[in-house]
Parts: sequence; C-alpha cells; structure tokens
Amino acid sequence: MAAISRETLAVTLGAAIVVAIAVAGAGATGPRLAASLSEQAKVAIKQAGGAPVTARFTTANGWPTRHPLLSGGETLGEGTRARVARAIGAIPGVADIRWADGTTLAKGTEATPRPAVCQEDVAGLLRARTIHFEEGSSRIDQASQTLLDEVAAALRPCLGSIIGITGHTDSSGPEPGNLALSRLRADAVRDALLRRGIPADGLRTSGVGSRVPVEGLDPDDPANRRIEFSVVATEPIKPTPVDTPGPR
Repeated sequence: MAAISRETLAVTLGAAIVVAIAVAGAGATGPRLAASLSEQAKVAIKQAGGAPVTARFTTANGWPTRHPLLSGGETLGEGTRARVARAIGAIPGVADIRWADGTTLAKGTEATPRPAVCQEDVAGLLRARTIHFEEGSSRIDQASQTLLDEVAAALRPCLGSIIGITGHTDSSGPEPGNLALSRLRADAVRDALLRRGIPADGLRTSGVGSRVPVEGLDPDDPANRRIEFSVVATEPIKPTPVDTPGPR
C-alpha cells in the first residue's frame, strides 16, 4: 500500500523534464556565455561599420541563447548588413543569426552544429525550467507549450540528425507502471515536436522507467522524473529558401 501511495503522489506532482543537475553551478553557464558573446558582438559590429545594430543573445522570454537577434540595421545597405552578420557569425560559439525584420538569416561559425552543441542548447533551456504533464496522464500541461517551442527551435539547426527522447521516472510505484509512463511521456514530447516542424524520421523515443536515476540523487527523488535528449550525428539537412530568407 505504501508503494501505491508514493506512486500516486508522484503522478499527482507531475513529471518534469530536467537535465542532469548533478554538476554544481551549471545553470550559470548559459548567462555567462550569452554575456560574453554579446560583448564580442559589440566589437564586431563596430568594426563592420554597423554602429546602429545591436545583437541580443536572449530569447523573447529572457533566456540566454547562442542564436542572436539583430536589430537597428533597417536603414543600412544590404552590403553593410551582410558584413555585420558575417562578422558576428565569425565569433566562436555563435550559431544561426536572425534579423528582427526577418529578411536575412546568416549562419554562424557552426553552420552545421555538432550534436553536442544542439544537445547543450536544449539542456540550457531546461536547466531552470521544466515541462509538466497533467495529473495521471501523458498530456503536456498547457503552460509548457512555450518552452516546447524553444526546444524545437534549438533542435532545428540539427535537422538530419537522429534525436533521441528518453523518458525517466523516479522509483515510486511498480516498475512496469514506471516504464509505461516514461514511454508515454517521451512519445508525447515527440508528438509535440512533430507539430512544431521537427521531422518524424529524425525522432526516436524510449522509456527506461526508474533504472537510470540522475547521478548523485536517490532513486525515489522526484527530480529523476525527466526526459533527456540526445543528438546523434548523421547527414544534416540543407535549409530550403523558405527556411533561409534572402536579402530584402
């Protein structure tokens, strides 16, 4: 009976998507990187003659990102805009570059991101936030939809790779139920990514129940209820003209 009560409590609290939190201080890595890239971008913009331009290394919700949004260059010529984008793209660690007016997309130094880069981008999004499921089901809570949008955007540069989605639970309740729940919730995340344009043939789901707890945590710790992403390199997909808008 005690095991059933703990399982019920675990389901009621909801399953969370988290990353390996055993590395102390990992949550500060993203903000530090974004601040460093921002300072380097200021220098690059000045040297490229694009003084009005600013590069924002945060998402609309204020989370750090390696994908800068450039603004303030509306009055500049196309040659200058392209020069500014190339200068920022040459900064190590910068990924895709977008203009706020949506007319130009430039590639950073990692035009074909390594699997570890995409995986770290997703991990950075999930360090401070979680994706929750409705009680007792694999239905993703409505409040988590924005975070899923950002996860899909972080994975998009690695289209053509195989993206693994693995569900985990804590050790509350019988293991057969843990396995089933972890698989269903991994499938739910896959379906959410499909709706956001991530191709089905690049997604693989699995559930391991409570067999692989986060290093350093007790098996029954609720933080073990998570989904992890892994990205395996294959042949990257080349962006189409729709994915990569040309100059104005």
